[in-house]
Amino acid sequence: MGNEQDEELKKAQVVDARARNISHNVRCTECGSQSIEDSQADIAILLRKLIRDEIQAGKSDKDIYKKLEDDFGETVLYAPKFDMQTAALWLSPLLVAGVAGGFWAYKKHRQNTNVHIMALDLIRGAPLTPKEKETMLDILTPPPPGGSTPSWWRSWTGR
Repeated sequence: MGNEQDEELKKAQVVDARARNISHNVRCTECGSQSIEDSQADIAILLRKLIRDEIQAGKSDKDIYKKLEDDFGETVLYAPKFDMQTAALWLSPLLVAGVAGGFWAYKKHRQNTNVHIMALDLIRGAPLTPKEKETMLDILTPPPPGGSTPSWWRSWTGR
């Protein structure tokens, strides 16, 4: 007889643990910001009882989540499933990061590419030497605003 009581106690503990686990993952439809496990709203109490009844009826966790989703909508679950409707929501951070990375790479490439030097390379038929590139960049680069100006710029502008 003691063995039978132990079995019933273990079964009740398993049902309770499963019910609590499911309840933590279901949003209270009245409160919105709490799980039905944490909420004391009437609907939360009814949903906790429904979950326990479904578990005792032999339903799997997946079946219970499906029933709750069918009855109350997808927003009742804290972890919405990934499908075509939610793909934009799930993938938008990756899209924004990709666009930002592409823009940054483009700007970096534009900074390191001087079209005048590229044109001189094409006209001459041979690339400029590092010394020639440095001289051309000194000549072609405008002075920094309000900062110190290269000596050639001061002599050219008369400042």
